[in-house]
Amino acid sequence: QVQLVESGGGLVQAGDSLRLSCAASGRTLSIYAMGWFRQAPGKDREFVGAISRSGGMTSYPDSVKGRFTISRDNAKNTVYLQMNSLKPEDTAVYYCAAGFTTDNSIYYRTIPAYQHWGQGTQVTVSS
Repeated sequence: QVQLVESGGGLVQAGDSLRLSCAASGRTLSIYAMGWFRQAPGKDREFVGAISRSGGMTSYPDSVKGRFTISRDNAKNTVYLQMNSLKPEDTAVYYCAAGFTTDNSIYYRTIPAYQHWGQGTQVTVSS
């Protein structure tokens, strides 16, 4: 079983940057494809970014493409989400998730593909 803990959230102004971290314990992250999702009040949880086991493949929705970058350091058992040019509509609780796979090039964009979730970190962007 892998445990995931997000950190790095906070209150920032529009246009600022934040880097979220997701630290894993219990198992090596190298056997998981990783993803970031977010959930704003009253809205469904939505996909923000995904990365393959090796880190060679990434995917983003149009809403964050060009502004957000997902990366991972398997040696440190940590995944990151660099968020630039933040907008008020990026305000949400951000979650990292781990999805087991044996394929180094696979990433997942959907919630059911992930078996393990962190508790979330709040990101608030003021206008």
